[in-house]
Amino acid sequence: MIAEALLCLALNGYHEARGEPTAGELAVNHVVMNRVADHRYKNNVCDVVKAGRYRNNQPIKHACHFSWWCDGKSDEPYDIEAWLYSNQLASLIVSGMHPDITDGATHYHKIGYYPNWINDLGMVRVGLIGDHIFYRWE
Repeated sequence: MIAEALLCLALNGYHEARGEPTAGELAVNHVVMNRVADHRYKNNVCDVVKAGRYRNNQPIKHACHFSWWCDGKSDEPYDIEAWLYSNQLASLIVSGMHPDITDGATHYHKIGYYPNWINDLGMVRVGLIGDHIFYRWE
C-alpha cells in the first residue's frame, strides 16, 4: 500500500512540477496529502491523484483533478534524473519527514491559468510557491 502511494505521489510531482524548485514540487504533493486528510476527497493517495470523471473505466480527457492524469499523453517518466528526484521527495512526504509548506492547501493552479474553481465560495488564496498559486477551503 505504501509503495503504491509513493508511486502515485511521485508521478504526480513529476508530471505537475518537474523542473520547478524543490519547494514547488513538495508543495504540489502536499496538496495531494491535504486532500487525503480532507473529508471532501478520497482517503488514499492514488484515488486522490486519479480523481476525475470516467467513462468505461477510462478517465475522460481534461476532466481530472490533476491534468496529467487524463491529458491523453503517456504517463511514463522520460527524464530519469527528475523521476528519481520526484521519488525522493514523495518519500519524504509519505514518511512524514517534510512539513506541509502550503498551509493546508487543497488546490493549486499554474501561474497564468485561471480555473473556474478559484471563485468558489470559501476558497482562500494561500500563496505562491514555484510556478503555482495555492488555495485552501476557508
